[in-house]
Amino acid sequence: MSTPTGTTSADTGHHLALTVDGQPREVEVDVRSTLLDTLRERLGVTTVKKGCDHGQCGSCTVLLDGRRHLTCLSLAVQHDGAQITTADGLAAADGGGADDLHAVQQAFLDRDAYQCGYCTPGQVCSAVGVLDELRQGHPSYVTDDLEAEVDLITALDSDDLDDELRERMSGNLCRCGAYVNILAAIRDAAGVGDPDAPATTTEEASR
Repeated sequence: MSTPTGTTSADTGHHLALTVDGQPREVEVDVRSTLLDTLRERLGVTTVKKGCDHGQCGSCTVLLDGRRHLTCLSLAVQHDGAQITTADGLAAADGGGADDLHAVQQAFLDRDAYQCGYCTPGQVCSAVGVLDELRQGHPSYVTDDLEAEVDLITALDSDDLDDELRERMSGNLCRCGAYVNILAAIRDAAGVGDPDAPATTTEEASR
């Protein structure tokens, strides 16, 4: 017997409690539902975008318990009790008001770091996560010193920091090609941007 749309059958349903952008949410989900589909279709959080649905574009990125996470690649039931921050809740999570913008969001606006805007929610969530990783000294594939527990934003020179940002943001694709301005925006949000100079060339930024 088929299950009507919008409900779950007795053997596949699961009660899930989440905190989404500071608000407690509870929902019954099919155990086969991804976190992305649960956020969008069951909780109405459409800021989280569905792009490739294969973890290769980054449009679905949120902060999950403080770390950036691709919601299309995990089942919702894996994250019962999790704290989820979407682009809608970045400012509030950083101590701002409901009508405020997070520093990364403001930098994206100031630098015109978007065109169609579809990838932007995932881009800004990932950028916030990236800056947090750098401040905590988490190494990446291009980090020279894998054991130094230092603030990489202040420890690296300009070129090395750009390499880190490109590497860490490489999972967030922009089909419009706004990479130069995205990089500049993240540098601004990190407090190391040059307001009068372009970040780099288009070819370099899209490596």
